[in-house]
Amino acid sequence: MQTAPQTTDELYEALRENDRRPYGRTRTVTAEELAEAAELFGEPVPLIHALLELQEAYTYGSEPRKSPVVFARLLNLFDEQPGVFDDRLRHQLFWRFKWVANALRSLPEVPLASLRQWQTEMRDRYEKAGLDLQPYYGQAYQLAAHVGEDTALAYELWAGRTRGRLSDCEACETCERALYHLAAGDDERALRAWEPVLAGKESCQEEPARSVSYALLPLVRAGRTDEVRRLHLAGYRGCRRNPSMAGEIGRHLEFCALTGNEARGLELLAENRTLFDEVDSPLSLLDLLTGVEVLLARVEALGHGELPTAGFPGRSWTVASLRAEVRRRADDLAARFDARNGTTAHTDRRRTRLDRTPLLESLELTLRPRTLADVAPATAPAAPEPAEALPESPAELIKRARELDEQGHPDAHACWARLRTLTTDPDYVHPDDPEAGPPARLRADLLEEEATLAERKDAHADAAALYEEAAGLYEDAELAGHAVIARASAVLAGAQAVPPRAEAEDAERAVPEGAGAEGADPQARTAAQVAVFSEAHAELVRLHEQAPGIAPYLQARLLRLRVSAHGLRLQASGDSEHAAPVLAEVELLFDFATRHGLTGQIAAARLLRATTHGMAGDLPTALAEADGLVEVLRTDGPAWHLPRALSLRGKIQLGLGDAEAAYASLSEGVRLAAEWPAESVDTPTLHGELAQACMGLGRTDEALRHLTRSAELELRAGTRFDAFCTYSNAAQLSLDLGRIDDCIALLDSLLLEPDVVDGELDDRLVAQLRLTRARALRTGDDLKAATAEFVALAAESAGWDDDPGSHAMIAAETAILLGEAGEFTKAREVVDQALAAHARDPRYEQVSNALRELARLRAQQHGPEGLTDARAFLDDAGRVADAARTAGFKAHGRSLDTALAYEHGRINAYAGAYDEALTALDKALGLLGEPGEDPHLAAEWAECVRLAGVVEGVYLERTAPALARIEAAADRLTSLGHSEEAESLTGLAERLRDGE
Repeated sequence: MQTAPQTTDELYEALRENDRRPYGRTRTVTAEELAEAAELFGEPVPLIHALLELQEAYTYGSEPRKSPVVFARLLNLFDEQPGVFDDRLRHQLFWRFKWVANALRSLPEVPLASLRQWQTEMRDRYEKAGLDLQPYYGQAYQLAAHVGEDTALAYELWAGRTRGRLSDCEACETCERALYHLAAGDDERALRAWEPVLAGKESCQEEPARSVSYALLPLVRAGRTDEVRRLHLAGYRGCRRNPSMAGEIGRHLEFCALTGNEARGLELLAENRTLFDEVDSPLSLLDLLTGVEVLLARVEALGHGELPTAGFPGRSWTVASLRAEVRRRADDLAARFDARNGTTAHTDRRRTRLDRTPLLESLELTLRPRTLADVAPATAPAAPEPAEALPESPAELIKRARELDEQGHPDAHACWARLRTLTTDPDYVHPDDPEAGPPARLRADLLEEEATLAERKDAHADAAALYEEAAGLYEDAELAGHAVIARASAVLAGAQAVPPRAEAEDAERAVPEGAGAEGADPQARTAAQVAVFSEAHAELVRLHEQAPGIAPYLQARLLRLRVSAHGLRLQASGDSEHAAPVLAEVELLFDFATRHGLTGQIAAARLLRATTHGMAGDLPTALAEADGLVEVLRTDGPAWHLPRALSLRGKIQLGLGDAEAAYASLSEGVRLAAEWPAESVDTPTLHGELAQACMGLGRTDEALRHLTRSAELELRAGTRFDAFCTYSNAAQLSLDLGRIDDCIALLDSLLLEPDVVDGELDDRLVAQLRLTRARALRTGDDLKAATAEFVALAAESAGWDDDPGSHAMIAAETAILLGEAGEFTKAREVVDQALAAHARDPRYEQVSNALRELARLRAQQHGPEGLTDARAFLDDAGRVADAARTAGFKAHGRSLDTALAYEHGRINAYAGAYDEALTALDKALGLLGEPGEDPHLAAEWAECVRLAGVVEGVYLERTAPALARIEAAADRLTSLGHSEEAESLTGLAERLRDGE
């Protein structure tokens, strides 16, 4: 709180603002400051409100020791001045007797006699006030269940009573009934009791998240795995990072441990690491720690006790060390509760949880299923497994590596990886063998292999430097042919490493005066890239001409590099005129490889030929080439080219709209790729293309699986940016498909990745992930969380000077959410930011939509009093529409002018300005024109007619013209085949005739 409130009105506003904050230290500290400020006014009512807010912050912030102290002050105020407590405040006071009972029960230092004394106080107060005693009996039962004695009798005394105004909500009472049956071992009856809560029919602040956490294991035992998956995702989101729901989080961790989701359990533990320090309730902490111990014990039993994990602050933890500390603390807490209660209930319950064995070997919970191996600290990638065992002696291994490398065989990678390991050993002795050559040659070979792997990760600058270093060593070893190949490879890698901005510097200077900056950058960049690749090709030709007499397999590599240089130029320009030079180079390669029997290069030439036709837009020819290549590879090999050829054919088939054929090609490609080392096949791309084929066939679930598989493979390969882009696509797809919980769970997992948390990943990509998550939260009706995320994103994107359009879009969406929450002052500020950014980089549709929606919300929520502000929003929307019209912008669907006219009609109707509303709606109908056959236009037209009919017939009481309007429109829609839209108007006409 920046400044203390100076008036009671400011105090109430500050209390309302604090009430919108999530529970936690920020809200609690602010509540404490507001309570101190309220005391200074010397008025009881403001102080009562401030104390109620403070007690709520303590209760739901998991600080049970402080809650009773605040309530004692409230109770004293009530005893001294009962008249200042109106009905609502009085209800709040008596309701919170239960909060105090719960708080005292959670503190083992409070004697059992004091707990019973408080219950007696509650009963006496309720009786004196003439209140029903059902809530008292509810607390008596909860104490009996906590202690573990006389539970059945206490349950009957409570459950048999009729609910009253001060009873816990139905969802909470349902949970207590279900827990009673669960404790008795009756899973089936417990789940029947839970049905209305788990189905979302009953809810409150803690429910259904609390019930879900308890129901997870019974649901698994009942075999209801689809349901439990959905409930885990939604239920966990309802309690994540919430100190007052630490026990619920502990049960989600236990659930993960018992269903083969140990890696997800560790991920959730890391996300909630602050709870180790924030939870001040011993009972909640015991519940959390027991769940944590179940998880850690399972991970350790699987042989991963040395994995690092999140734990108590102040030191680093492994699974094993944290488990020992958690066990010590939890055992102590259970013993303290049992000593206070005079039973062994808490130790026994804890032992029951710890003794449970896994219920399922595996249960896929999220779109990102991971194993404990996936969450282990990053190590050097494992060497690829060759098809045949590697030779033991270094001399034979070097010989095998070079033979396979000459063929282009994928197993060469395994040989080089093994040699790299051997040569880094201090005891390595280079073989004295003429075929092995000098150590300098082997170092050059390994550098060349390292450069090849760097290129596959798009680390072109690193690759160029490695190739150059290798070339020098080859020259030292008097291997001129190898040196030429290394230098040629460095040339092509260097061309791909040129920064885009550096490429464009000279080209930008050549842009004619007066040309717009918007067109200059892309054109200049393209021209620069074309020039770079043209120069690279010329240099490759020069190197080739200066290297006569080198081995045929090396000459073929040079020719292939020349093809690649021209191919990259074609890709950069997108100009089909650049295809002919590529094809000419391909024919040189093909003819040369055929003359010398280089089967690998023959296949490569045919692959490049098909690719070039595809890039030039000649898909039928490309497909014919790919079909021929696949058949040749099936019969004659080399087999390792087949996955790549199938990938290309599948991509071409997708381009031709044949999703079924593409699916077959790509599925076979994925299957065959598994037979070869990952370094030799772009398996992530295969999965990504297969996802596209699945979407074309309507197999959306399978598409999601392939997208996430592609992303995880990219992560393992170290291409993290590409992986996060693919995951972003998967998240967006799941959102589009309405799989909200899957979308949010996936994004939550990604946003916990170390490079995201440490700020190492591209900030715009992270912002896109957060934006998708915010939209998913909004779609899932978690408006509070969605608004908080949108507000944060809008603040961050305001600094994107190089991308004002994205800020305009984010700010526009944020303003709408603020309007939905009734915060129109903030909404106005944010939409003004959107307008300012839009002026620099127009986003006509998004900004216009936001302004119109804010106008509607303002008029709908405030009626005539909100009309002025609503019209101001629409005035801004009008200026946006004018600018769009001038710029020739075409909106998706109805025009901005049409939408604006309709919104003028709607907001005037909300505000009671019916004549103005009807005029605006008639204008909108004129702009829409006749409905025609387009169903979307017909629906919009019908809605506009309906609203005009309501305004004219109901509010202006001009029944006859309203009926004429509506009936004519219904007839018109019927004649065009829009029966559903016509029926809605016919129903309205009937109601108007009946005078409804």
